[in-house]
Amino acid sequence: MGGLPKRFPDRVEIVAVRAEAEPLEAGQEGDQTRRLAGRVMARRDMGKLVFLDLVDRSGRIQLLCASERTGPVDVDLGDIVGATGRPSKTRRGEPSLAVDELELLAKIKRPLPDTFHGLKDVEARYRQRYLDLLVNEESRRDAEIRSRAVTAIRRWLDDRGFLEVETPILQPRYGGAFADPFVTRSNELDTDLYLRIATELYLKRLIVGGLERVYELAKDFRNESVSYKNSPEFTMLEWYEAYADYADTMERIEQLVPAVAEEVLGTTRVTYRGHEVDLSGPWKRVKLVEALEDEGLWIRDEEELRARLNERDVDTAADRDWAQLVDHALGSFIEPKLVEPTILHDYPVELSPFARATEEDPSIVERFEYFVGGTELGNAFTEINDSDEQAERFEMQTGLVGGEQGDPDYVEALSYGMPPTGGLGLGIDRLAMVLAGKDTIRDVILFPALRRRS
Repeated sequence: MGGLPKRFPDRVEIVAVRAEAEPLEAGQEGDQTRRLAGRVMARRDMGKLVFLDLVDRSGRIQLLCASERTGPVDVDLGDIVGATGRPSKTRRGEPSLAVDELELLAKIKRPLPDTFHGLKDVEARYRQRYLDLLVNEESRRDAEIRSRAVTAIRRWLDDRGFLEVETPILQPRYGGAFADPFVTRSNELDTDLYLRIATELYLKRLIVGGLERVYELAKDFRNESVSYKNSPEFTMLEWYEAYADYADTMERIEQLVPAVAEEVLGTTRVTYRGHEVDLSGPWKRVKLVEALEDEGLWIRDEEELRARLNERDVDTAADRDWAQLVDHALGSFIEPKLVEPTILHDYPVELSPFARATEEDPSIVERFEYFVGGTELGNAFTEINDSDEQAERFEMQTGLVGGEQGDPDYVEALSYGMPPTGGLGLGIDRLAMVLAGKDTIRDVILFPALRRRS
């Protein structure tokens, strides 16, 4: 756009100017000149004095534009402006900037939504997230909470000797979870490829290679349902630690989550899905078998378990086998009750093809999931590090879910020897929901997946 500046150098954040203005006496003006830039979100004309509310990422401040200093104030609601002036405080005690020069930097072409009530239409909030962020301070806060949480996680892991790595998004085989993949094609390689459903198998190859402690904060993709806690594109943290098991990993996650909350929120207490929850450890630990026994649902016979669930009005028509029935029982009767941070551990082998068996019972594996407010945040194992056992588990997986399963290249990697290893996955979107107190995953994903407009 001709005539408008291409840059506005030497600007400071609004929060810094407010801090300078706060100690001033009412009606007083500071000595130092400051330059601010942001969007005009309110305008009030009082004769020769115009009050503008200027907003940037750090906050909001009032601009005092007296015509004898600035000349005519030719700006509209939503314009982006640069303001040069001095920190001041009005006679009513409002921290402000007394403007000497007001510069138009970008002109709005369409009117903003109601800036007082914000953007209330849920569909518009998700489809036009830029407008939502402009007019809803809470949405900007949620975005910052998520970003700061990711930074805190990285710092926490880096400080403990973990190495951040990158693994392929396009994979010739998909694995690491039970899920349907998105399929694409490489013209150059003349082969189908899959968007990864998990980073697990590649990260564990790096443990074989001697990197010992690795993590990846990554996008995963699953061609499945959309719900308040599920999205086809989502962000996961996975880490793997050599010479550790699931008990070590339990201790790490119950230290990491409260540390992140404290850094981001200044407290470990959050309100999530109507519950007041304290994220500080140690967390409650419950064996899966004991939790099901308490509900009268630890039943090894498939038909008997199905009948018991049907008696309790659970529709099991889509559950193909005993493992899916157990998972359905967990989701219906156990997980909703896990409000305070809880580790549910020791799972049947049929539910966990990559976890190592317990020493006491080969039908139970060293796996745990952890929950806050009735929502699962993640999953962890003591990893299988024997290539023959892993090949057998892949065969078991094929029998349970059908289709092409397994990864011979990964089995080959294990045959070169992998140390005892503990691994964990943490859903970043779900953690952001807990920290921000949001009931739906779409509130913490800036651009969530949506159905096409009709």
